[in-house]
Amino acid sequence: MCDRHIGRHAAHLLSLPAHCNRKDRWKVWISWFLSSKGNEYFCEVDEDFILDRFNLTGLNNEVANYAQALDLITDNLADDDIQDELRGSLDVQARLLYGLIHARWIITVRGLPKMIEKYKRADFGRCPRVLCQQQPLLPVGLTDIPYEKSVKLYCGRCEDLYSPKSSRHGSIDGAYFGTTFPHLLFLVYPTLLPPKHGPSEFGSTSRASEDTRRRRVREEPEQEGGGEMFSTAAIALKADRYRPRIYGFQLNETAKLQRWQEAIRDRQISRLEDLNERI
Repeated sequence: MCDRHIGRHAAHLLSLPAHCNRKDRWKVWISWFLSSKGNEYFCEVDEDFILDRFNLTGLNNEVANYAQALDLITDNLADDDIQDELRGSLDVQARLLYGLIHARWIITVRGLPKMIEKYKRADFGRCPRVLCQQQPLLPVGLTDIPYEKSVKLYCGRCEDLYSPKSSRHGSIDGAYFGTTFPHLLFLVYPTLLPPKHGPSEFGSTSRASEDTRRRRVREEPEQEGGGEMFSTAAIALKADRYRPRIYGFQLNETAKLQRWQEAIRDRQISRLEDLNERI
């Protein structure tokens, strides 16, 4: 896979007319990467952001063969410069480097508007909960460290996380979007924050979507008795609560709200445990 992709990319680069300027040649790898299936969540990072080494501080410790991976992304690496033993891993390292740069880019003044366009088009999908009325989702990482957690989708209405429907999107590293992005977006653009009740600006409340949901509910088979009994309280205790953070710090208003919600949740769990003991 890697040899074929690098070979095609190099052949495409060498086939460009000689009069093509450097900016046109620089866009080749980026365009190829963004047009690949499964990379629809990504947006294009500006050239000057990648070429500014200040923006890449510390990434040389995260990416093996950092210099060559950067040259591959910026189309400064000729096919002859790629050692045979590196061909298998250079494409993977270039993807990793671009993903980590992407996580830094989308929380900048120029990067946020590009992701807002995708958010308004619901490129990341919509919330499956009926009461969220098809609210568009935003990608978020559970950690900023690569190779630990895959990307999740955050709903600003119910404040919950969901997994992407597509397996291609579900395999994307969450570090390529980071833990800060969706919450910083709503902080910088508060008008985009969806209401907790009522219609949403970007949600869909059409008659067709309502009919589809009702039909799906009617078609779901009823569960017959005889199954294993589960403790609702035990399931609630195992559920992890997602905590929105910006640059590692929990949001103040959200933190106060979550403390209140957790107190209500603890009281409800105690009531469920009492009911289980009586049964």
